[in-house]
Amino acid sequence: MDERSGKEKKASDNVAELKAREKREPIASFLKMRLLELSPGYAKVVVKLVPEYQNFNGLIFGGIVMAVADQAFAYASNSLAHPSIASQFNIHFIAAAEVNDELTAECRVVKSGQRVGISEITVTNQEGKLIAKATGTTIPVG
Repeated sequence: MDERSGKEKKASDNVAELKAREKREPIASFLKMRLLELSPGYAKVVVKLVPEYQNFNGLIFGGIVMAVADQAFAYASNSLAHPSIASQFNIHFIAAAEVNDELTAECRVVKSGQRVGISEITVTNQEGKLIAKATGTTIPVG
């Protein structure tokens, strides 16, 4: 088996394993996040915003927006290099999200190397409004 087909098989195996583990993921279950799509280097995760996600100003807590972005980031990066851990995550909040919005986080791995992985993440609401943009860096540990 050549190196390319070996990497493709590993990515395919990683995707299958991550999909099987999705229902048992504690934080995703707690926040009611759902994995909609997963393929090598790409993930789409959604979360419905509820009143309990508001902060003391009545706005959706930024950590919830970051959590859905991070979940997509984790799936996409681990689909290529499993296991890998985040070493950096940077998010820019573009617009406020509202209670009852359904946020969709999409992550695309830009680079997956032996020492580092780089990903880009967007978070939009159900109308396609851009809520946040993020980047993340991972380190493969396996």
